[in-house]
Amino acid sequence: MRGKTGKYGNEPLLIPIDIDPEPVEEKLTAWGGAALLVQAIRSLDVPGSARRNLQFKQRQRGYDEGAYVESFVVLHALGGECVDDFDRMREDPGIGEVLGYEVPSPEAARKFLNHFHDEALIEAARQRASAAGQASLLPEENTALQGLGQVNREVIHIMGARCPEQKIATVDLDSTIIESWKRQAQRTYAGSTGYQPTLALWAEMDLILADEFRDGNVPAIREPLRCARQAFQALPSTVSEYWFRGDAACYEQELLTWLRDEQRAGGPQGRIGFAVSAPMNPELRQDTAETGADQWTLVSEDATAIKECAVIKHFPEELPVNRYREPLRYIGIRVRFKQREMFEGGREVLHFAVATNLWDWDPQRVLEWHREKAGSIEAIHDVLKNELGAGVLPSKYFGADAAWLRLAVITHNVLSGLKRLALPAELLRARPKRLRFLIFTTPGRLVQHARRTSLRLIRTWNRFTNWLPAIRALPAPA
Repeated sequence: MRGKTGKYGNEPLLIPIDIDPEPVEEKLTAWGGAALLVQAIRSLDVPGSARRNLQFKQRQRGYDEGAYVESFVVLHALGGECVDDFDRMREDPGIGEVLGYEVPSPEAARKFLNHFHDEALIEAARQRASAAGQASLLPEENTALQGLGQVNREVIHIMGARCPEQKIATVDLDSTIIESWKRQAQRTYAGSTGYQPTLALWAEMDLILADEFRDGNVPAIREPLRCARQAFQALPSTVSEYWFRGDAACYEQELLTWLRDEQRAGGPQGRIGFAVSAPMNPELRQDTAETGADQWTLVSEDATAIKECAVIKHFPEELPVNRYREPLRYIGIRVRFKQREMFEGGREVLHFAVATNLWDWDPQRVLEWHREKAGSIEAIHDVLKNELGAGVLPSKYFGADAAWLRLAVITHNVLSGLKRLALPAELLRARPKRLRFLIFTTPGRLVQHARRTSLRLIRTWNRFTNWLPAIRALPAPA
């Protein structure tokens, strides 16, 4: 097939149409579906909460805190990965029309992020670490970063008020690595440089309750109670039943003691059922190996391995505060390989363990429930880093990067609210890229008539078409 000659010159085109260099004069938008996104942001009162909790604007002119936070949430939701992507949003006339203001410039957005960094707090953390003989830092958050955390908590409380039937909260706690090659990034346990934030998820509602940004050299087992306590404090008052799951980094005495204390300080009163992975120390390994063959129950079997479980008689030395409490229950997992030469080191048997206070549950049920966190909190790490921009940190400043992550967390919670409150049930588990494909990237035309602007969206059989019912399902905040 012979190519056509385009209007840019005499070079033949490989496509059967001409490319006109003159820009279209009509107001067209590639992100017409972002109107539903902005409706969700405002229905969950993100801009209003930002104005109440972030008060560092000194001049009357320019963007306020609510506009900045809203713009960042839209950027993350539409697939932006860096601050410079604000320029791409500014090129689209539809985004500014839907928002009611022009999107901030990249330079203005960077200045906004810098408000969340406080070098004095970094230096104070450095002095504390030096006095304790530690190499890693855990700086406190400045007022602005705390205010951004309050914005997220208020979103969660609005969701709790609109879904009062959800009275059970399972908190999943886990850390992840965000790789970075910046000079300020520290080396992680995996060998790369970067950061190692901790997140806590409300599994039933798919809402991130708390996040703590950390340097890469801060071990996950260091002070996990900080993030866990914040997560339980963020839960709405409609919740009446509490659970907790974690990996081996949560097998830390301060956190376990807090979970076992039904009169715990800074958390809900009453029982919290929990299960956390237990590291195989020599004593636990020996007790597991000495468990009788008749105590092991088959869990599963395939062509490569046999998996079994058993209650392990393991009673480690307790802290004085826990000596008169019900002891922890240890459930061992034994994996026997059928072709050991195919596996690392040729090991025939592997042992794992879970510590729990669920004495009335069948051991296999405990293990199945504990493993469910792989589909909740671990999936959230992937979404934040690979679909919501958190995997590319924008600044050399620790506080600015912490704010960038927290804005991605707020974006995730807004999208969770949009799916649960306004979208069809089949989209409840849809990831952000699916929402972009079906909804946010719906082309549209902006039509002005009688001093009003209307948005006309394209409708095809494979696109979202439930616009007006979805808008009505997202009312103004109380």
